Amino acid sequence: MSTPMVLTAAMVGAETTREQTPHLPISAEEIAEDAVKCREAGAAMVHLHVRTPDGKPSQDTELFRAAIRAIRARTDVLIQVSTGGAVGMGVDERCGGLKLTGADRPDMATLSTGTVNFGDDVFWNPRPLVRDIARRIRDLGIRPELECFDVGMVDEVRALAKEGLVSLPAHFDFVLGVPGALTAREDALDFMIASLPEGCSWTVAAVGRHQLPFVELAAVRGGNARVGLEDNIYVSKGVLAQGNWELVAEAAKRATAKGRTLATPQQARQLLRLDTV
Repeated sequence: MSTPMVLTAAMVGAETTREQTPHLPISAEEIAEDAVKCREAGAAMVHLHVRTPDGKPSQDTELFRAAIRAIRARTDVLIQVSTGGAVGMGVDERCGGLKLTGADRPDMATLSTGTVNFGDDVFWNPRPLVRDIARRIRDLGIRPELECFDVGMVDEVRALAKEGLVSLPAHFDFVLGVPGALTAREDALDFMIASLPEGCSWTVAAVGRHQLPFVELAAVRGGNARVGLEDNIYVSKGVLAQGNWELVAEAAKRATAKGRTLATPQQARQLLRLDTV
């Protein structure tokens, strides 16, 4: 319990809309303003999708560049870009954030390691596509966060490691509670943790009403947690969060109540081995 807990704010996503919550940040300035508040509330990292000005999901490189520059002009929070994008996007479109280099290069990128039902849609990640994205992340010189919606996706990481596409120990993100994928249950989380290769770290991102309770489960198990409007828009039953920062603040309160300190971005960089690609 002495290890600091890394809180990640999943700020935008591809599914949440302004019709569902007026507090969803869309422009680079709105994202940056919320990111500053998330950092102040206890987040060490933000997980970033981007949107067009009319709110449609996008993985456009220049939209990522604008958001990353706006965030870094205001705060030291780590930035992790999504390579998942939105259901139906092709691989080149999904990897828009991986085209950024130099000062605009993200600190980390997600890599989903298998195909999964995603509500009534399918989040399509055949093995050749996974390997394509893994190479792009490796070639950019950053580490992946390995997104696993089911246990078989953990096993796939071992195959990627044997092929030299992922370095172990790695960092995982267990996405639980997506309709059609592994449910958000305590025993499911424990099975995912037990399935990890030795020495790996993990975050849990539970969807909807499970989000904040799973912060507490992660806290007592020595893990990390992701919260934010991408996965959940309510801070309590029927009460909209006023921004990502409010969900981070609630997560921070719950984590510290369980005896965990919160990682700074600098501590998170060390804990997630971001400088050992």
